[in-house]
Amino acid sequence: MSDARTIAPSPQELLKRMAGRRILVVGDAMLDEWIWGSVTRISPEAPVPVVAVRDHSFTLGGAANVANNLRALGADVAFVGVVGDDVEGRRLRQLFAEKQIDAAGLTVVDDRPTTRKTRIVAHNQQVVRADWESVTRLGRLDRERVRTAVERAVRGCEAVVLSDYNKGLFSREIVEATRGANVVVADPKPQNIDLFADVTCVAPNAAEASSATGLPISDDASLERVGTELLARLRSRYVIITRGEAGMALFGSAGERATVPSVARTVFDVSGAGDTAVAVLTLSLAVGAPIVAAMELANYAAGVVVEKLGTATTSVDEIVAFVNHDG
Repeated sequence: MSDARTIAPSPQELLKRMAGRRILVVGDAMLDEWIWGSVTRISPEAPVPVVAVRDHSFTLGGAANVANNLRALGADVAFVGVVGDDVEGRRLRQLFAEKQIDAAGLTVVDDRPTTRKTRIVAHNQQVVRADWESVTRLGRLDRERVRTAVERAVRGCEAVVLSDYNKGLFSREIVEATRGANVVVADPKPQNIDLFADVTCVAPNAAEASSATGLPISDDASLERVGTELLARLRSRYVIITRGEAGMALFGSAGERATVPSVARTVFDVSGAGDTAVAVLTLSLAVGAPIVAAMELANYAAGVVVEKLGTATTSVDEIVAFVNHDG
């Protein structure tokens, strides 16, 4: 059995290499809406808090947050996904433009809304979340439009992220349209995991991996069974199972096995941490990092983000500072 640990560039060197790399993100774009306020009383109408609103903001969410993370690290980013013919879709397109993300592949689908998640936050804690969305599978013509957009966008890209939130976007033909890329990393939901066969790396979390295989993960032996089954089933080069505070576990088709421990110092909000990890993992592989070095850097980046509130991103300077502090 081979060991995936090899001499690797430093995190600082890898981060330096990332600037200007062209990366394509394909996935379920979401508009994250944030209503910020404070609570001083309970409603007389029902036993619920009354939030006095002091601020209102919008950010890129879902797969769009993956693109935002890549852009924050200096990558040149293209995005393919769908939005509705609505105000939210236009706002999402505007946010892409503000972040200088190429959203030419954003396809308007008339019969579905743009996915919007509204979070009400009081005293730095979520009070409630409301979702506007459709999870119906795209129709044949719309799938064809998206596939064509992927084929067009993948030209000249050094890597692709497939970010699945189970909103009906992905089909096998859309995944196969990314074959021209050297590196394809998928972050799938368990219901759709077989759509992502033959990509470079599949990176579910532990709950998703367990659900996809029907096998509980309770110890190292059961983790090995799940990882091995996913490798054989998906025929990918790597399977990486993210495990929160337990870190990450690697399963490679050439027999590689490795674990990378969590480096989070303070967990304030896990929203979007998975998006950050898959963005950094993909960008690291795109610049030639060995797989374990890519995992370690992704772990550091996620450690930065969980200390922030909301669907946040991280910068090169923040990751370097975290690495230096962690030693």
